[in-house]
Amino acid sequence: MTLVTGVPNQAKRQAILEAATEAFLHSGYAASVDEIAAVAGVGKQTVYRHFGDKQALFLAAVAAARSATPEAPAELDAALPDDPVEGLTRVGEQILAAALSPTVAALHRLTIAEIGNHPELSAHWGDGTDPFIDARLAACLRHYDEAGLLAVPDPSRAARQFAYLLITEGRMASAYGTRNLTLEQRHRIAAETADLIARAHRPA
Repeated sequence: MTLVTGVPNQAKRQAILEAATEAFLHSGYAASVDEIAAVAGVGKQTVYRHFGDKQALFLAAVAAARSATPEAPAELDAALPDDPVEGLTRVGEQILAAALSPTVAALHRLTIAEIGNHPELSAHWGDGTDPFIDARLAACLRHYDEAGLLAVPDPSRAARQFAYLLITEGRMASAYGTRNLTLEQRHRIAAETADLIARAHRPA
């Protein structure tokens, strides 16, 4: 089958991403494109055709790992409890599960280790535009604002603030993903963050 110019072969692209993630986790950023291509079963030029260079490939691997999170249910309002703290806690637990997953945590540690030599690798870690946060957390806050249970004039900004507090606390408690947190520990972190955000957005 001929690869149409400009239209990526999704099966090859996925194989390269999986091979790259495995290689980066095993060998660090020093992992070679030759090694990645061999594991993916493609030629080196195929890797470059899909991703351009190793930096772009690393960033794509990070983005793929971070996006592997549950999607928001179609009936968001019906799924949320009346208590904002309880609802935000549930979403917070889901965000923590994703942020502290072994792959995401390991890629984050690798980014920190390389940031002095490659500052551009931090592009995906502080932008506050994670699709899951936008789709789920901001929508959750918007729901409680519209219900009059919270006063949230800017749900996207409040969602970023919630996520930054939550994920930072989770990373510190887990030593940046090197120590597993129990379900009870994750629940406590999510509940405390949810309570703080809810108190900050109490209706006047």
